[in-house]
Amino acid sequence: MARRCSALQDLIREVEGLDARCEEAAVFYELGQEEEEYLEEAEKTLESLGRELDRLELRLLFRDKYDAANAIVSLHPGAGGTESQDWAEMLLRMYTRWAERRGFEAEVLDYLPGEEAGLKSVTLLVKGEYAYGYLKTEKGVHRLVRISPFDASGRRHTSFAAVDVIPEVDEEIDDITLDYSEIKVDTYRSGGAGGQHVNKTDSAVRMTHLPTGIVVQCQNERSQIANRMACEKILKAKLLELKRAEKEKELDSLRGEQQEIGWGSQVRSYVFHPYSLVKDHRTGVEVGNVQGVMDGEIDVFIDACLRMEAARNMNKNGS
Repeated sequence: MARRCSALQDLIREVEGLDARCEEAAVFYELGQEEEEYLEEAEKTLESLGRELDRLELRLLFRDKYDAANAIVSLHPGAGGTESQDWAEMLLRMYTRWAERRGFEAEVLDYLPGEEAGLKSVTLLVKGEYAYGYLKTEKGVHRLVRISPFDASGRRHTSFAAVDVIPEVDEEIDDITLDYSEIKVDTYRSGGAGGQHVNKTDSAVRMTHLPTGIVVQCQNERSQIANRMACEKILKAKLLELKRAEKEKELDSLRGEQQEIGWGSQVRSYVFHPYSLVKDHRTGVEVGNVQGVMDGEIDVFIDACLRMEAARNMNKNGS
């Protein structure tokens, strides 16, 4: 509740600031009737206002009570071994770069490397205002088409990875009580770069919620107790989301449809060869600068998804 109130206060201040800028532009325009240089100032002010209004309009699309929360992002490669594992790591880099561009903090909670390259799974905590509101649009299967760097014959390969996003909800997480008779807890040695920094104790923790099959793990902290607490928090967040979904009877509106990580289920395709194109299959938005997208320039896709969802909700509500 405190975070929500703070966000609303910030929004009010932002609207008041835009109102003051509008008055400033009007003054420049009036002065410009006598001196042309003021018309140039009025034009610059209006252009700046337009960009800020677009950004504010996007913020107003956040209607879910959890949109302002931090986001817990999980990446899982599909079938295909090293190819898909490398693709999952490329996506991790993309989301980390996106977070940096927005001034968000991205913290890796758990990272399981692949045998040759890439990763088998990773859990990333993105901290920032409306992190979940933005990143919830990234849920789904992401498809890559490229000439494989792991294929000596230089053949084209198609790889898949699944992205899951849930909110970090501190306010309601205490409503979830964990029954440890339903949870399998495993400890193991955390991975590391080697040398003196290798963790020589079984500090990493994995929890399996037997009734639902949900598995969470954390090895980011040096202490087993700290990793256990982090696992509990993530597990509670996942169970809270499941509880909300059951209550509203709209599981797909919160987690997205649970689909196979493969053909026909992708939400976005990233084509490196035989041409350069990233296409979102939900909105139809296409971008030719693949490298820019992989460097974190994904706001155009997020914007389109948020606007599409807002339009869908308006039609559903008849307004």
